[in-house]
Amino acid sequence: MAKLRLFASAREAAGTGSDVFDATTVAEVLAAATHRYGSGFAEVLATCRIWVNGNDVAPDTTVGPHDEVAVLPPVSGGST
Repeated sequence: MAKLRLFASAREAAGTGSDVFDATTVAEVLAAATHRYGSGFAEVLATCRIWVNGNDVAPDTTVGPHDEVAVLPPVSGGST
């Protein structure tokens, strides 16, 4: 069971900040999350970076029970 952590708009779209999924790759975790949270989450996910344990990864990256998959939407900010 890999832990999924959601931030900012991904958290809002899913309605939660974390969840767990029985999956063996990042792609499987994200597919299960999309199935669970729906099309609004899928739209946000399309613009996000995905990290595992603090590292930017490819979708075919293997994950295990002690891994944390983080979904990081783009952010903007600053002052004018």
